[in-house]
Amino acid sequence: MAEKSSQATDAAAKQRIITHMNNDHQDSLIRYLKYYIQLSSFSARNAYLVDISFNDLTILSSKGTSHAIPVKPAMTSWSEARTRVVAMDGDAVIGLGASNITVKKYKPPRGWMTAVFVTCALTYLCFCRRANFEPGSVFYDTLLRNVPSFAKFCRVIQPWLFWFMVVAHVGEASWMAKSRLEKHTVRMFSRVWWMWVLSCFVEGLGSSMRFDECVEEEKAKKEGMKH
Repeated sequence: MAEKSSQATDAAAKQRIITHMNNDHQDSLIRYLKYYIQLSSFSARNAYLVDISFNDLTILSSKGTSHAIPVKPAMTSWSEARTRVVAMDGDAVIGLGASNITVKKYKPPRGWMTAVFVTCALTYLCFCRRANFEPGSVFYDTLLRNVPSFAKFCRVIQPWLFWFMVVAHVGEASWMAKSRLEKHTVRMFSRVWWMWVLSCFVEGLGSSMRFDECVEEEKAKKEGMKH
């Protein structure tokens, strides 16, 4: 009876660890796959812990491939699990040149950033085609009919302005994804990831500034939990 009770206790402890890691620390699981198995952010994005033993962690990649990551030195009891997984994550953070601060939310524009976002969005909309600045279009007939010279100017610069914005903002969004989202383990192609990337594509610099604010807020929360 005592042996069965011990086995049940071990099984329950093991399941609690698996559930906790999957629900609250997927960012660590992603880093494990990237650092210890050297998977890409794409392949590691849906990391899922399926098993844990005193000797290793078994994690599924986004492709459904199972990867065993050794726990060194091996644990002797489940009470050591928290210390070991934290230490492993610390090594992964350093090895990847990443941050132990994970951003899990999107912060929308506010104040002057809202004005910039709306202005950029309207510019994309208006300058997406030359026909918008020609008679017969809703935009021309509604807003530009009385200023034909300005409409002609906009028609001339339309392809230059539109493609300049697209190229510049694609570059900014790519840099945002690499320098911030990947560094702070925002899961690739998740809802939050798309919101930051698309926001950066529309407005540019403002989204990077708000992301940095989120990082500082998370740092403050982590520091507060230590006291």
